[in-house]
Amino acid sequence: MTSSVLLIDDHPLFRSGVAQLVQGDPDLTLAGQAGDGPAGIALALSLKPDLVLIDLNMKQMNGIEVLRALKAAGCAARCVMLTVSDDGKDVLEAMRAGADGYLLKDLEPEELCLNIKRAVLGSTVIESCLAGLLVDALKAPPQVDVGSLTEREREILGLLVDGMSNKQIARVLGIADTTVKVHIKHLLRKLNVRSRLEAAVWGFQNPQFRLAQAPG
Repeated sequence: MTSSVLLIDDHPLFRSGVAQLVQGDPDLTLAGQAGDGPAGIALALSLKPDLVLIDLNMKQMNGIEVLRALKAAGCAARCVMLTVSDDGKDVLEAMRAGADGYLLKDLEPEELCLNIKRAVLGSTVIESCLAGLLVDALKAPPQVDVGSLTEREREILGLLVDGMSNKQIARVLGIADTTVKVHIKHLLRKLNVRSRLEAAVWGFQNPQFRLAQAPG
């Protein structure tokens, strides 16, 4: 079964190139494309694609505003930013707004398709070259309640650092997806962060609070 992709980008030539790339991949289908935020939001809500690729710097409505509008409207699609901006603050703002990934437009075509597929399956996708920028943006972390982290939450923190999706974590730990979601919700609250990616960055910086996978 193929995964459907919607493109929202105000650069016609780039959008056309990505559309051709998606159409040429046997595992992907092009749900549609829009040249501005409002049109993209309307298409996302009507077409219900599996994933939406959103440009960050658009004139009428920027990508963060589009992302927030989609989340507020209850859009179930995975949302990944595809942009030229490698500013750590932009990465952080996108993740805090609920983005499921942040990719740069100079990514190799095969890597873009691979990351789209990973995002559809539940992984948070971000280029390795941006990880350091995100860490820098998080250098002044808020007060966290690490003392109350449970053993299970510390296990899940370690698996988030490994880049696992909820389904993968559930499979590794032998628990339900819904249980993983509850644990992650508690984990985010205790670490005082807004996204699983921020939690993963925090866990990477603080390995002493992670636990290795419990023996099966």
